[in-house]
Amino acid sequence: MHLQFASEFIDLALLRMGKRAQRTDYDFDKTPIECELRELYPLRFVLVSKTPLEPVWDYAVSEYHYLGYDMMIGPRLKYLVFSGILLLAAISFNQASYKVGRRDSYIGWNDEQRLKYLPLIINNNRFLILPWVKVKNLASHILSQSIKLIRTDWPAHHNAKPLLIETYTDATRYKGVCYKASNWIYLGETQGFARKGGAYTYHGSRKGIYVYPLKSDFRKTIGCAERPYVQTFNPEKERRAKKLVLQNHEWNPEIMKEAGITVDEIGKLAELLRDYHNYYKDCYTYKIQAVFGETYLMGLMSNLERKSAEPIALQYLGENDVRGLQRFFKDSPWHFEKMKELYQMRLSSTISAPDAMLTIDPSDFPKKGKESAGVARQHCGALGKTDNCQAGVFIGYTSEKGYGLIDSKLYMPEKWFNDDYKERREGCAVPENLVFQTKIEIALELINDIKGKGYFPAKWLGCDSFFGRNAEFLDAVADDFYYFADLLSNMRVFTTDTKIVAPEYSGKGKQPVKMKASIKPISVYNIMEDGNIPWNTVVLGEGSKGPIISDVKCLRVFEYRDGLPGRESWLYIRKFTDGKIKYSLCNAPVDTPFETLNRVSLLRWPIEQCFEECKSELGMDHYEIRSYLGWHRHMLFVFLAQLFLLEIRLMFKKNTYSDTFDGKEAIDISPDDKDRYY
Repeated sequence: MHLQFASEFIDLALLRMGKRAQRTDYDFDKTPIECELRELYPLRFVLVSKTPLEPVWDYAVSEYHYLGYDMMIGPRLKYLVFSGILLLAAISFNQASYKVGRRDSYIGWNDEQRLKYLPLIINNNRFLILPWVKVKNLASHILSQSIKLIRTDWPAHHNAKPLLIETYTDATRYKGVCYKASNWIYLGETQGFARKGGAYTYHGSRKGIYVYPLKSDFRKTIGCAERPYVQTFNPEKERRAKKLVLQNHEWNPEIMKEAGITVDEIGKLAELLRDYHNYYKDCYTYKIQAVFGETYLMGLMSNLERKSAEPIALQYLGENDVRGLQRFFKDSPWHFEKMKELYQMRLSSTISAPDAMLTIDPSDFPKKGKESAGVARQHCGALGKTDNCQAGVFIGYTSEKGYGLIDSKLYMPEKWFNDDYKERREGCAVPENLVFQTKIEIALELINDIKGKGYFPAKWLGCDSFFGRNAEFLDAVADDFYYFADLLSNMRVFTTDTKIVAPEYSGKGKQPVKMKASIKPISVYNIMEDGNIPWNTVVLGEGSKGPIISDVKCLRVFEYRDGLPGRESWLYIRKFTDGKIKYSLCNAPVDTPFETLNRVSLLRWPIEQCFEECKSELGMDHYEIRSYLGWHRHMLFVFLAQLFLLEIRLMFKKNTYSDTFDGKEAIDISPDDKDRYY
């Protein structure tokens, strides 16, 4: 089929709606077309969707567009562009991308508004000028004309009046000149992620983002605010600040030693960190914030004795910027939630795996003053006693690829919501809509948030004894995960199935109505001491100093629930080489292999390692921030620093989690009675 169409042929083809062309290749006339744009007038745009000419569009784009073409899903319109009998170009529009940070920031909508109005945003997903057509200004002219058409054609075919058009260009191939010439608005670059199924995968190929509002007041229709004013910035000041940071930076030698990085390799780290931090640059409203963010990140990984805002600013920026760095965390208007999501997506692309574990742990931070958000006299794990401190709940992730902290939330004691604390709440900028939550409620909120995002697939959920002894928490997570929950030594269980009976009546007082178990429960400590239940010496895995060897008891029990037997679970008791005993409950099925339980027992350890690294090396507990938001921002930057260290360890292939725990199976020396215990 020779593609020099007469107008009569086009009109005839469009009438034959039931007879689509079946050819998969076409004989294009590739004679170069080089002329002035006016010589091609008038151009004719032919809507070919669901017509006999649609296969021609499909073939042209598949053959000559750098992205090719397989299939377009959802609402779409395809056009071929002719000049007389000559085919010049192909262009199409379809449904918009679900989530794009810069576009969403430009629009200013929230998640609910995006869900409702996304069908009114359309995407210019393909635009092809045939390669032998070399006509100046043709591309921008086609774009301008197609916008006029889409205003009427899209509502006519899809019953929706669009508000805005988006498109993405490969910056390595095109500069987007035709879009700029057609008055499209350039928003910057994407972050290099693609949505596949329910998760985002990092591919590293960034695209230039352009938008074209079809209504000047489109935000009024959506119900969102106008774009915030963006402050200009002095490039020379930014250059001087970054140069000063590089000159004064001294990496923490312990971090470098742990990562196995040599003196020769240290020289590469500054630029690696610069590239890593640029990944988050779109989260800043002003460019000076990027300087503060990069400086703080460097400070956390530095050799400074104290890693709070003031010493970091004095070391790298100078006395005049101390206040600026402090305000960066307290109330500077940058996009914390966006940065957190980008971090989670990047961490997910690095370590996510199907058979992984989510971990929940509290961590406490001693404080001398009383004015920081959430400070109160409460149990402080760091001190081992009741004292003045802040408490946070953290959620982490462990897989065969590595480990990291995902998110955190500051625990606000109930008395902080009394009228007596009103001035303190205002001074710490505690959100007005914040309500009291127990640590259990915070943990479940963090788990549900991560589960909903889909970035971190997990089969297991680990927690310490604070959560492990809480039946409400275990019941809330049991449908979604197999938990591996630590216990205190005095926690009780039933070792056999038992009948529920009514207590005997003594003959005095009221007749008892509360049912009870026919046998008494036993403490897990007593089970550990029971010589009739043998210890098994097993190799759990390979550590940095050799095999990890422990004595283990593992048996089926019934959980103790208010005097009655509850869920049947595994009781896993581990004796460390130093004599320390660890007790855990696991609701995995009865046929779970012993080797699996041994492997999972190691997955609880990395969140403790995270806290050890973050507090001893990355200044997690060095902060001097009073505000509620500032606490969360500091913790996020600690997470960013730890992920950077993980990435350079993977890059230099030294001291990674997968190197430390190589998945060796435990030695099976289990007793004969495997139905009850291993």
